[in-house]
Amino acid sequence: MKILVINAGSSSLKYQLIDMDNEKMVCKGNCEKIGLEMGIFGHKTADGRSTSYEVKMADHTEAFQQVKNALLDKEVGVISDLSEVSAIGHRIVQGGALFSESVLVDEKVVEGIESLIPLAPLHNKAHVQGIRACLSVFGKDVPEVVVFDTAFHSTMPRKAYIYPVPYEYYEKYQVRRYGFHGTSHRYVSARCAELMGKDIKDLKIISCHIGNGSSITAIDGGKVIDTTMGLTPLDGFIMGTRTGTLDPSVVTFIAEKENLTPSQLSDLFNKKSGLLGISGISSDDRDVLKAAREGNDRAILAHELLVYQIQKFIGSYIVALGGVDAIIFTAGLGENQYMHREKIIDGLSFMGIKLDHAKNDGLQSVEALISEPDSKAAVWVIPTNEELVIARDTKAIVEKL
Repeated sequence: MKILVINAGSSSLKYQLIDMDNEKMVCKGNCEKIGLEMGIFGHKTADGRSTSYEVKMADHTEAFQQVKNALLDKEVGVISDLSEVSAIGHRIVQGGALFSESVLVDEKVVEGIESLIPLAPLHNKAHVQGIRACLSVFGKDVPEVVVFDTAFHSTMPRKAYIYPVPYEYYEKYQVRRYGFHGTSHRYVSARCAELMGKDIKDLKIISCHIGNGSSITAIDGGKVIDTTMGLTPLDGFIMGTRTGTLDPSVVTFIAEKENLTPSQLSDLFNKKSGLLGISGISSDDRDVLKAAREGNDRAILAHELLVYQIQKFIGSYIVALGGVDAIIFTAGLGENQYMHREKIIDGLSFMGIKLDHAKNDGLQSVEALISEPDSKAAVWVIPTNEELVIARDTKAIVEKL
């Protein structure tokens, strides 16, 4: 069974074709700058064949046409007929309170995702466009499944997801903590239990998904009890361009001083803050790291903030869990920036959590246990694989049809 996994953004469309017989990626690609004057299409196969070119893609339907063409192409194609694609799985950022698990796509489901656009205007609108475009290109006979980033976090207790604003806003507008990166946290926590040779039901895990967008999740017995992202992915700790948690008065103060609209404030806190805003250099941690090594004070400060805030959340989640058996680092920075891992874990050494510096130094994007044998908690680096989670859910649902 081959499953096409789709992640549609407002002006992009990422895809992977996965062979579920061995759970290996067959090909992957990306459609960029959809809806602009000229887009970019890139496609790469597992055996090293690739193509990249400029092409106008007016909408997601035209983007899917490029995907279809690449899959069937004589030079870089991986299938001889579209019937070889057994099903399609879509990543959906916001499932709200409507969806606590992955489901088969039908019109009612699409309408439900549309109804949640106010909670994730850029993401969910793009996901709906992606689903409808996919249906128009691949046809209604190919089953489609939606997998929600928020679903894994649906086990949070009320005390973790309710905000202390008048309760009527939760009742009227569903204002609450939802959490994101759920497919990533779900994959790495399950993989961690597997690597430790233990049942996840017996483990207390803190999963640190640290990338351009970042979140930390407390998982007790395989169920989420708290997570750093909230109503939107803006909440939590400092990210590439996002602020993380703020005193709400910072928002109103800046709005008054700078005479900014809600839309302008959203743009400021989502796209111009974080590592970029503090360092004044870049949202890319590699650029900030280079500047910090050259002695740039604001770059150094940006990293001090990052490490400090992550340490605080890990500490608070150890309290929330009543202990911790494993701490996981995943995503771009978590998997690759070993110097951040070192500073974060060394700051927890008073708890008996000990880093094996020799194992950690230089380690990038490979599964590895990086804690000392006598560490009070195991510390792991586990590359995430959200696409595989989506493919697995899609396969499980389709096989029941």
